[in-house]
Amino acid sequence: MRPRERYTLAGPDGFGDADLVALVLGTGLPGRPALSVARDLLDGAGGLAALAGQPVAALARVAGVGPARAVRIHAALSLGRRALEACDPPSDTVLSDQDAVRWFAPRLAALPHEELHGLLLDRRQGVRGYRVLTRGNDGHTIVDPRQVLREALLAGAAGVIVAHNHPSGDPTPSAADVEVTARLHEAASLVGVDLVDHIVIAGPAWRSFRGEGLLPKARAAPVLATRWKGAG
Repeated sequence: MRPRERYTLAGPDGFGDADLVALVLGTGLPGRPALSVARDLLDGAGGLAALAGQPVAALARVAGVGPARAVRIHAALSLGRRALEACDPPSDTVLSDQDAVRWFAPRLAALPHEELHGLLLDRRQGVRGYRVLTRGNDGHTIVDPRQVLREALLAGAAGVIVAHNHPSGDPTPSAADVEVTARLHEAASLVGVDLVDHIVIAGPAWRSFRGEGLLPKARAAPVLATRWKGAG
């Protein structure tokens, strides 16, 4: 039975990642079936999660893909991500690190480069805004406390949660992550903004600075973090 017929009758159960990518591709090349091209795509990206973060141009460079099929794959993965977000939309009130991860993970988990994002909160922990703060490379991104706090102050936010991703797949905060978080925490306290948490996203895994006791102690009792339910 051909894959399309089997999928029609039985659905996706029994299909591996490469089988599903091959179905999206439709056809391969002479001597290179779609399944072989699909395996090359997954192997080259480093797995399905990483494939979802590849730009169209990178997909198109894989032999047997080309521009048209690259757009088809990218669109299919983007549609799946949007469907997942629609099924479990993030809450407008962020009360815990899990709530924050629901905002950050869909935007950060599959990126092939590091980015720093910020979630701006009011005094009741309601979301006032979401910002993409910086974009870096696959090894680091710049964290400028002035930029983070400028966005918070412009939005009239009482607190901010920042998050960045580790494309390596390891969510363990680096020494540089800890150092820059301490600087951001100090700067935020000086202007009356709570740094509620810093979250590291790495594919499906994540770590919360506050949940693991990695945030410095505030000079005075913070407005928001006293109600923060950390479970990282």
